[in-house]
Amino acid sequence: MNQDVIPVTETALLVVDLQNDFLHPEGAYARGGLAEPAIAALPQRLKPLAEALRAKGGWVVSTQFTLVPGKDGEPIISPHLKALRPFLRKGDFCPGAWGHQLVDALQPADLSVEKVAYSAFYMTRLEWVLRKSGIRRLLVGGIVTNGGVASTVRDAHVRDIDVTVLEDGCAAFSAETHATAIAALRPVCHIATIGEALAEIAVA
Repeated sequence: MNQDVIPVTETALLVVDLQNDFLHPEGAYARGGLAEPAIAALPQRLKPLAEALRAKGGWVVSTQFTLVPGKDGEPIISPHLKALRPFLRKGDFCPGAWGHQLVDALQPADLSVEKVAYSAFYMTRLEWVLRKSGIRRLLVGGIVTNGGVASTVRDAHVRDIDVTVLEDGCAAFSAETHATAIAALRPVCHIATIGEALAEIAVA
């Protein structure tokens, strides 16, 4: 899967935005009528990989999409997002709130980074904590393939971070959109399955 031998101890599963407000039946997106089975299945699909990495000294890093509370606690929402998701309201994706948290199946993350845009590198401390922690390789899973995953992977690529996208560890709101995004990412990263990643970790 990867020709360069980077130790498991320098490898992290980067979990992009698998948060209660996105996935849980009582979260913000479910309230807004946005539920997708392929997305809901991701935590249980990624859980064995997270456990295998932890057992071998690797890392689990979570990114959390964040709506920063402004005056009177009202969330600061970009105009394009407000147009796409008019159901978002006060308390959704709020730092420290239940909806903002990583889903239970993948807890606990070794490192967590709040993000305010598609890319987990944009105006965040992600690159700093990865460098300081000695993490040189990312196995990326999460949502959505064509949004947060794609933007984060491209930003990792320009930072010379070794990246593998887990094709069956990501999802979008349609299978076609997911497949198109994976195809577009092939020039800038490795593509693998969760099973292939698990097999590599098992013999590391």
